[in-house]
Amino acid sequence: MEHNFIDEQTFKNKTFTENEFEKGDYELCTFINCVFLNANLSHTRFIECEFHDCNLSSANIFDTSFQDVYFKGCKLLGLDFEKCSDFAFTIKVEQCQLNHASFFKMNLKKTLFKDSKLEGVDFTNCNLSDAVFDACNLINSTFFNTNLENANFKTANNFKIDPENNRLKGAKFSLLNIEGLLTKYQIKIE
Repeated sequence: MEHNFIDEQTFKNKTFTENEFEKGDYELCTFINCVFLNANLSHTRFIECEFHDCNLSSANIFDTSFQDVYFKGCKLLGLDFEKCSDFAFTIKVEQCQLNHASFFKMNLKKTLFKDSKLEGVDFTNCNLSDAVFDACNLINSTFFNTNLENANFKTANNFKIDPENNRLKGAKFSLLNIEGLLTKYQIKIE
């Protein structure tokens, strides 16, 4: 089977289905207002690509490589990022819906999540050291045995993090959201 290499192309207003998406290496490509809903993106490499206002919900991302990929204004619902290739996995997420995604056991060191809904996301056993959660809603997201050292939660909200089951050395929180660390103790903060 031929391996395709696509570089520096812009794809606008495209709808990709399982059979229509051309697998290969996409480098420095931009996807704008594209639909990948339930698409098969497995065994595809995205290197220094940008996705703007795209819907990748429920896409098959088995062994997909996201290397220095930027998502802005995208729907990324129900994605199993844990099934991606972990080689050089780096993403930046801004103004996205990332609900019910899973990053189980992934290295997300220094990852930026900004102005995004991260509802019901599984961060179990992740390395989120130095990650930033800027103005993110983390309701029902799971942090268990997660490395959160030096992570920034100062403007995040609705998170529940058990300090006894996560590494928090140097993590940053604000007085306004500190209750997310104390939920299990049933303390009333007024």
